[in-house]
Amino acid sequence: MEQWVVVLIIIFVYLAITLAAGIMASLRREFSVEEYVAASRSLGPVVMYFLMGASIFSAFAFLGGPGWAFGRGAASFYILGYCALGLLPWYIFGPKALRLGKSKGYVTQAQLASDRFKSPALSAIMALVSVLAFIQYITLQMKGIAYVFNVTTGGVIPFWAGALIAYGVVFVYVFLGGVRSVAWTNVLQGIMMVVLAWSLGLYLPYKLHGGPAAMFQKIAETNPGHLIIGPEGAMSYAAFSSAILVSVLGFAMWPHLFMRAYNAESEATLKKSVMLYPTFAIFMVPVLFIGFSAIGVVPEGAITANDQVLPWMVTNMGFSPLVVGLFAAGTMAAAMSSADAITHGAASVYTIDFHKAVLQRNLSDKATVWVTRIAVVIFCSAAYYLAIFGGQSLVALLLGAYGSIVQFFPIVVAAFYWPRATAPGAIAGLLGGVFVNYAIQLKLWTPPIDIHSGIWGLILNVVLLVVVSYLTKPMEEEHVRSFVEA
Repeated sequence: MEQWVVVLIIIFVYLAITLAAGIMASLRREFSVEEYVAASRSLGPVVMYFLMGASIFSAFAFLGGPGWAFGRGAASFYILGYCALGLLPWYIFGPKALRLGKSKGYVTQAQLASDRFKSPALSAIMALVSVLAFIQYITLQMKGIAYVFNVTTGGVIPFWAGALIAYGVVFVYVFLGGVRSVAWTNVLQGIMMVVLAWSLGLYLPYKLHGGPAAMFQKIAETNPGHLIIGPEGAMSYAAFSSAILVSVLGFAMWPHLFMRAYNAESEATLKKSVMLYPTFAIFMVPVLFIGFSAIGVVPEGAITANDQVLPWMVTNMGFSPLVVGLFAAGTMAAAMSSADAITHGAASVYTIDFHKAVLQRNLSDKATVWVTRIAVVIFCSAAYYLAIFGGQSLVALLLGAYGSIVQFFPIVVAAFYWPRATAPGAIAGLLGGVFVNYAIQLKLWTPPIDIHSGIWGLILNVVLLVVVSYLTKPMEEEHVRSFVEA
């Protein structure tokens, strides 16, 4: 039997198991917004651990991470920096979000912000910004899935078909079961990706170089610039530091992660998930080892993009078809575990924070769920188009999305901790920050210092928030106190 046939069999078996898990999680559940979006606020610590971990690590981790280690060397260590620090802000204000969600019935991030500032307009703006960033993030997952299908089957499954097949599975169980299906499939996917990461991340350095220490020693001798951050490396000090900063501040601002505060059964569960999260993130260490192990091994011109380095190694280094198939399934687990959470998050945010806030305020509970499901179809289609015809790398897509999402950080901090903040200030800051971020990404303006576009946007965001808030009328003290003292 040819290798690509074995690989396809393993992939389809994995997809069938994932689909079954997602559908079973959706059976005999209440047909309501709170169930579909927040799992009736009933998820326990184990499921929350995998939901928060697996829904963050994605195609970026398994393909973009090794690709950056291979192509840009020490610059990839920014990933370890923000993985270690990313949930620290969430430990501080996550419990507040949980308390307010239970007492006021919130199921999304923008619901909290718009209620704090008494501004439906803020809800709509946050929804649009979120959806634009989400589509970039969903595109990232589709590209990763398509790479894996195409490379591991030797081109038998074309790029467009690979993305369509795997994302079709995601679409079905997210459409049917909402966040509960996302949560239980993430448990399965999380276990699979961690096992695969450590297996390949330790095996390849030992097989190719005699171990991680020997691998880095060889790189230091033959290509020392690859292990340097700064003028002689692939990333400047400013770019490296700002990439970490924008990722740390933006990490908990992702609406689909922020919404996890509304899924947890208690504050204790939420805090346990936050404290245990870095143990899940440790699997990025062997993932980067994979990329470094490819240096000097993958011939020049063998791949057309650094994101393809791991699939190339697995398919061109004499592995058995079984191992290749397991690699493909594991990488898909990483991509799909984020794809489902993001797709669900994008549809929920659009429906609740834009559609109900602006277009149909009296939408029934049942109709709201159906609008959310229709939004799943629309956003999947948009991301699929970008995945097939767009040209950005996986890491570039991720960092670009973070530049927009981090603009929510001042709003959340002000909502919880600064009573003087007003709706005009929050809206002005958000619009100004997003505008600067996209102006730099689209090369309409080149900043004088090599700092991430999201940080430049954040600077203007904070200035506008403070200045405009002081220039406008303060909000009612009693209303503000219910948030600040939550």
